[in-house]
Amino acid sequence: MTDVVEVLRELLRFDTTNPPGNEGECIAYVQRLLTDAGVDSRVVARDDARPNLLARLPGSGEAPPLLLYGHVDVVTTAGQRWTRPPFSAELVDGVVWGRGALDMKGGVAMLVDAFLRAARGELKPRGDVILAVLSDEEAGGDFGARFLAEEHADLFTGVRHALGEFGGFSMEVGGRRVYPIQVAEKQICWLRAVVRGPGGHAAMPQRGGTTARLARLLRTLDRKRTPVHVTPVARQFVEALAEGLPAAKAAVMRGLLRPALTDRLLALLPEEQRSGFAPILRNTATPTIIRGGDKINVVPSEIEIELDGRLLPGFAPDDLIRELHALVGADVELSVVRHDAGPAHTDMSWFDGLGQILRELDPGATPVPLLMPGVTDGRFFSRIGIQTYGFLPLTLPSDFKLLSMAHAADERVPADAVRFGAEAVGRAIERYPG
Repeated sequence: MTDVVEVLRELLRFDTTNPPGNEGECIAYVQRLLTDAGVDSRVVARDDARPNLLARLPGSGEAPPLLLYGHVDVVTTAGQRWTRPPFSAELVDGVVWGRGALDMKGGVAMLVDAFLRAARGELKPRGDVILAVLSDEEAGGDFGARFLAEEHADLFTGVRHALGEFGGFSMEVGGRRVYPIQVAEKQICWLRAVVRGPGGHAAMPQRGGTTARLARLLRTLDRKRTPVHVTPVARQFVEALAEGLPAAKAAVMRGLLRPALTDRLLALLPEEQRSGFAPILRNTATPTIIRGGDKINVVPSEIEIELDGRLLPGFAPDDLIRELHALVGADVELSVVRHDAGPAHTDMSWFDGLGQILRELDPGATPVPLLMPGVTDGRFFSRIGIQTYGFLPLTLPSDFKLLSMAHAADERVPADAVRFGAEAVGRAIERYPG
């Protein structure tokens, strides 16, 4: 019998940096675990080098099938200075180090562990359990979840709910242990902005030309903000955090939901909290790529900027473009590069049940619904009617900075936190009500 922490360490030893991914050997390792437990599985791939693994266990028939899914590709370690080699999976003082420990091989290890326990008869699922181990999430999901949802939706017939990333980890807020469970996420809305002006010889200085217009655009995006929008999930999140806080702190928290006060109150919060709240209250656009001239002595007549735009649930690309034009002016050309739509509404029917599991395992837990500022593979499964709950629980020390550690150097996770999560996922499988 393999311990969940050892499964995690094995997963970490595969360098699945995406691009290029190279997830095949890692997927094969999981398939061997399933085979050894007597579980049939199948590989489904758009590209043989980017496989996805699926397996299904029968339940008692009392509930619909439940999907468990996670990705094994990870982001790059290039340019980062690690204390320990990122693919050595060292276990030191009860902590597992490695790229993907948090995002999201730790979560995959929990899901695989619970699935194997069900296969061995240690858990009794009320409905069939489907395990999907995916490629390519970190580069858009085109070879993974998107491919499965678009080309093999029949594999998920009858599935209403899924467990996946991102959520269930503990964090300290106002002296309480809060466990955000992701129930919604923003939408990708990548944009291209173009600024134009007179070109010419660089020996003849220009004032107010193309590069100056670029500077004004970047300065505006840095200093000004799009309007505040309070979505239902954001309201539930803030209200749940405010409940139980001292009166003054609760008033500040609830004040974030009043657009006229939002930015002034955000300025009063610690940086880590401010960076967490700000993006769930507005549509955003962050400049990431700039392309301009190709000759040092020629002033470019056109400069292109790519913006990582993120839409709140229920909003469309035209909404973000309209808000940006209001900030930067109508003379900046804006167009959509990619829009990955997500659900406008959230199914909260299992939230209380998952929260109860956390309270059982940690009597001090306060579960809250989370709107994810980024995106997950959940957006693709939502298009075939599946609501994902980000429920890969980790009970963490109060000084553990998970949000700043994922994708960064020295990514790591306490071993006991992974065991905690595996137990929580197992209970969720047994109690899934449908």
